[in-house]
Amino acid sequence: MKLGGYDVAKVKCKGYEIRDDLYYDHDRNLWVERIASNSVRVGFDPLGVEVSGTLAQLVVHPNLGTLCRGDAVGTLEAEKFVGPLETPLGGRVVAFNEAVISDPRRIYADCFQAWLFELAGVQSEELATLVHPTDVTKDFEERVETYKRAGVLSW
Repeated sequence: MKLGGYDVAKVKCKGYEIRDDLYYDHDRNLWVERIASNSVRVGFDPLGVEVSGTLAQLVVHPNLGTLCRGDAVGTLEAEKFVGPLETPLGGRVVAFNEAVISDPRRIYADCFQAWLFELAGVQSEELATLVHPTDVTKDFEERVETYKRAGVLSW
C-alpha cells in the first residue's frame, strides 16, 4: 500500500489488517502516526471500529487548549458505545478531519485513511506509553482474544 508516496505494510492479524508502522493505544483502540517530530495523527484501529459498532455521530469540542492523555476531544455515538473520544497522548489539537467528522461512515472504508484529529506539542517520551510498532501483532492478538472472552466479538 502506498501512503504519502511511501510503501506502508499492512499485516493480517486474527482476521484484521493492521499497519505495523504505527503506534497503538489499546485502551482506546486508536492508532497514532508520527507526522513530524512533535506532531501525530490519530484514528480508530480496526478493532476499535468493530467493537464500537455502527458509528452514528462524532462531535468534537472546539477551542481545546493543551490536553493530557485521556482528556476528551469530543464524543462518540455508536451502536455499542456512547461516550468520550479521548486523546491517546498529550498535546494541542491542531486539526480535525472534517470529512470524517461530518460522515463517520468513512472510517469503514479504510480506518487508516480516515484519521480523526492531529496533535502538536507531543512529547516523544510519551509515545513510549503506546504499543510500539514492533509489538503490535502480539498486542493485537491478545486484544482480540480478550474481546472474544468478554463476548464483545463473536467469531
